Amino acid sequence: MELPIPFGWYAVAYSDDLSPGDVQPMYYFDEHMVLFRTDSGKATVMQAHCPHLGAHLGHGGKVTGDRIACPFHAWEFNTQGECVNVPYATSIPKQAQGKQCLYSYPVQERNRMIWAWYHPRQLPPLFDLDDIAELQNPGWSDYDLYEWEINSCIQETGENGVDIAHFVYVHSAREMPKAKISLDKHRRETDMITRGPAIDELGNLDFDKLEDSHLTSKNCGPGMTTQVFSRAFKTIMLGTVIPITSSRLKLRFAFSKPTDISDMFNILTDGMIAEIVRQVQYDIPIWENKVYRESPLLCNGDGPIAKYRQWFSQFYDEPDADIIRSVPFSDNVKTAGRE
Repeated sequence: MELPIPFGWYAVAYSDDLSPGDVQPMYYFDEHMVLFRTDSGKATVMQAHCPHLGAHLGHGGKVTGDRIACPFHAWEFNTQGECVNVPYATSIPKQAQGKQCLYSYPVQERNRMIWAWYHPRQLPPLFDLDDIAELQNPGWSDYDLYEWEINSCIQETGENGVDIAHFVYVHSAREMPKAKISLDKHRRETDMITRGPAIDELGNLDFDKLEDSHLTSKNCGPGMTTQVFSRAFKTIMLGTVIPITSSRLKLRFAFSKPTDISDMFNILTDGMIAEIVRQVQYDIPIWENKVYRESPLLCNGDGPIAKYRQWFSQFYDEPDADIIRSVPFSDNVKTAGRE
């Protein structure tokens, strides 16, 4: 079963990777697109192929002020996708005058990234993005970046966040984590508690003493996940996922940490980041080789997988979305690993 592409906000690029005048071709949502930044600094995402004779604006297109010019015949389009100039003609074709010739995706720049809103019927945004306070703080580091392209769909990879049992059998957790999971409108929040060696204020590890370690994970729609790792030190991860097609995606991890921490905490933080990135390698072959079970056989130790699927189904704009909603669940599943 191939699931449709869910609607929502998706990070198409890091803000620092796009300077004024830059033009980049992109392929997401099973669609050719062009990303560019105007001379005044506005990031824009549009359909890529010129309505004139079909040239791709992302391959050789040039920014001129607040417009992008086609590399083939230099037709110019503003950030709304309207044709505003044909340099060798006395007038713009009547059928294009005052009309949008190329769809221009709603765009925001938040949390150091450029986000485009996708909806299969090109409806305007139905919810807003969340800001991550630490990323607005100059006392937090630049991003430490990682990315993968994976043959899977977004719902399947996101399901890991509520699949509590897999942390033991895929990621070698010492014991079944305890997790409190809440699902509300377009947001999901998981507070997962695991046990690890105690750490004092100097960063020394005591392997004879165990203490709780909290990982708080929050979804804002299907494309944005924030993870906060809290012990004696704190690290933020912005996880973004964007569909290339309905069955292939790009996953990005961007980590930030306080800049004023000790050398020991820097070492511990970097080690934790390296381990998180390493663990993704265990998920990928499972994602890429599994099938989507429409009606899975679940047990009471799995965590609220069915409830997660019910929550995720709100981001589908397809008639067959009821298939995904058909998995029964209990509203009283509040805590995974404790049922």
